[in-house]
Amino acid sequence: QVQLVESGGGLVQAGGSLRLSCVASVRTFSSYAMGWFRQTPGKEREFVAGIGWSSSSTYYADSVKGRFTISRDNSRNTVFLQMNSLKPEDTAVYYCAAGLYRNGLGPYDYWGQGTQVTVSS
Repeated sequence: QVQLVESGGGLVQAGGSLRLSCVASVRTFSSYAMGWFRQTPGKEREFVAGIGWSSSSTYYADSVKGRFTISRDNSRNTVFLQMNSLKPEDTAVYYCAAGLYRNGLGPYDYWGQGTQVTVSS
């Protein structure tokens, strides 16, 4: 079983930045693809960014390309999402996800509890 704990969410003004972190409680973190998804009320969860288990491949939703960067630190069992130039439409609950030996697109098998990001205009 993989447990994922996100942190770093909060309230920020449009144009600002936040960095989300997700720590995984697993021995073989480097074997897992890691991803970030987001969800707003009444909408389906959507893919934001993913990084493959080998760290050589990263993927982004078109809506965040050029603004968000996903990275991982295998020595700390942690994946990050650096979010720059934030827009009000980025407001959502952001979820971390993990998938064993997947590329960054998934599918993902384990999910965190989510962290709220609110961007004010």
